[in-house]
Amino acid sequence: MNKNLFYWAGLLVASLALSYGLHAVHVPASYLIGPMVVAIGFGARGAPIKLPPIAFTAAQAIIGCLVARTLSASILTSLASDWAPMLLSVAATVSSGALAGWLLMRFAGLPGSTAAWGSTPGAASVMVAMAADFGADPRLVAFIQYLRVVIVVLSISLGSHLIFGVTGAAPGAGAPPTPEGLDLALPLIETLAIAGFGAFVGLRLKIPAGALLVPMVLAAAFNISKIVTITLPPWLLGATYLVVGWYIGLGFTRDVFVYALRVLPKVLMSSVVLIALCGLASWILTLLLPIDGLTAYLATSPGGLDSVVIIAVGSHADAPFVIAAQTLRLFAVMGTGPFIAKLLSRTK
Repeated sequence: MNKNLFYWAGLLVASLALSYGLHAVHVPASYLIGPMVVAIGFGARGAPIKLPPIAFTAAQAIIGCLVARTLSASILTSLASDWAPMLLSVAATVSSGALAGWLLMRFAGLPGSTAAWGSTPGAASVMVAMAADFGADPRLVAFIQYLRVVIVVLSISLGSHLIFGVTGAAPGAGAPPTPEGLDLALPLIETLAIAGFGAFVGLRLKIPAGALLVPMVLAAAFNISKIVTITLPPWLLGATYLVVGWYIGLGFTRDVFVYALRVLPKVLMSSVVLIALCGLASWILTLLLPIDGLTAYLATSPGGLDSVVIIAVGSHADAPFVIAAQTLRLFAVMGTGPFIAKLLSRTK
């Protein structure tokens, strides 16, 4: 027990130090990347620590509320006018994922179902959970998914800084002002109640990504109707980013690395191909809609919904558009994932 406490203390101190260092040099999403990179090192070296599922569930619920806080009634009008290009970008991203899965199956010798679920661009935790129900190897699916999430988050962060000039932001930057003092207490309690109840309902009804999506829908309804002011102070968002980063990083256990080491080069190749194809889709999106390159890149990025949302909210991107496109794609991949897995299994 004492040994585990030392691991947790070391993980916390190193995560905070790296986050602060990355933030000091203006790296976007530093409060997510820092804990994630440190946790990867701990997990790969066999640290005997693991986040309890309730911690990540709580983080997903808070991120759902974060997503909801960026939404407004005006976004519905925007989506109604841009539905065709957005659906086209979703179709292009899903098709790119299928191609990346075929490459893994063809050149890495992976079973079709495992290759398909590993390459499906959506929320990584959802894809891993669904993969086990459709005959895929959840260990390798997790490896492929989380490796790509790491690559995507790092490439987006560096790319947005070098190409688009985005600087690092503290948790909550770019969001509506947060009340202080006594004015903070009631809306914060209401927000946490919405998050907790939504996560409970999502898990109880076994809705895929329900811990994120149900709180998001509920919080958006309350926020748009102005019944509740969704309130997420910086310290809460910072803790949420920490949990998300640790969850992703600690997933890289020693066993997973040993199991997947022989296919690592081909997994990297597949991830790069998928990212490149999604980058092409983002360029086409800028030709069809009056949006900036960063917004289009984030909207089509094959990273997880939670990590992309964190970057979008903390940058100068059109966060509502990014969130809408990513959410739409999540529903699309949940619906098409089983079909693509069966198709790849038959074509091997």
